[in-house]
Amino acid sequence: MANRFPTLTRLITRLAIGLAAFLVLATVISGCMTTTLTSGWAGVRYSPFGGTDLETTYGEGLKVHAPWVNVIKYDVRVQEQAENMEALSSNGLSIVTDVSVRWRPEIETLPHLHTTYGVDYFRKLVQPELRSVVREVIGEFTPEELYSSKRTQLQEQIFSRVRASVEDDFVLVEAILIRDVRLPDQIKTAIEDKLKEEQEAERYEFTIQKEHLEAERKQIEAEGEAEYQRIITASLTTQFLRFKGIEATQQLANSNNSKTVIIGGSGDGLPLILGGQ
Repeated sequence: MANRFPTLTRLITRLAIGLAAFLVLATVISGCMTTTLTSGWAGVRYSPFGGTDLETTYGEGLKVHAPWVNVIKYDVRVQEQAENMEALSSNGLSIVTDVSVRWRPEIETLPHLHTTYGVDYFRKLVQPELRSVVREVIGEFTPEELYSSKRTQLQEQIFSRVRASVEDDFVLVEAILIRDVRLPDQIKTAIEDKLKEEQEAERYEFTIQKEHLEAERKQIEAEGEAEYQRIITASLTTQFLRFKGIEATQQLANSNNSKTVIIGGSGDGLPLILGGQ
């Protein structure tokens, strides 16, 4: 019996130590927090004891962290925003444009974007740059160019300038699309009338050119026919005609058809065709 008490005492001691360790571990675990980042989202880690962690970007999944750590979520997928704005053309006319921009933040530099602009970085960075560039570029074109031939060039210039403006600020601009360009009604009507007149003038010029080419063709054809007749007339000598007559008589005599040939019926010895023909 005396030996059993120390053994029981040691067992109780071990159980007490294990329970205490469990309670400590449970307390620590209960003090931790979790943050879940769904597909297409990333996170920036901030702690009041060390500030923003500039070296780490949290990816998708469940993240366990201390309760004093805050995880700021960012949508890192391609996003699109439509903007309606008014600008002045090169001659001072008001032009209304519908523009959409597609962008996404750089995942690798997300902590730097957070410390520089924060989660509202589109309103603070992308949107002002877009509006500024659109007004600047539209001011380089006339209404006629914006309405017809230069819209693609306008879109390309806006895209390249906006992309260059924000790429050093941790944002990638994927595309900029010009949805619509609206001119004042009177200007639009004037441009349409001018385009119709230009098309009519081009059609008239084409008709004149076509008639001119047809006249040249007929002249060349007539000159060729005249030259042909001159050559034929010059070649119709008495000897040539007699030769052709003899040749025709031979072919007629050698044919299998029934025929009557009278030789020497005319003054030049050519075959005489009955009936005076």
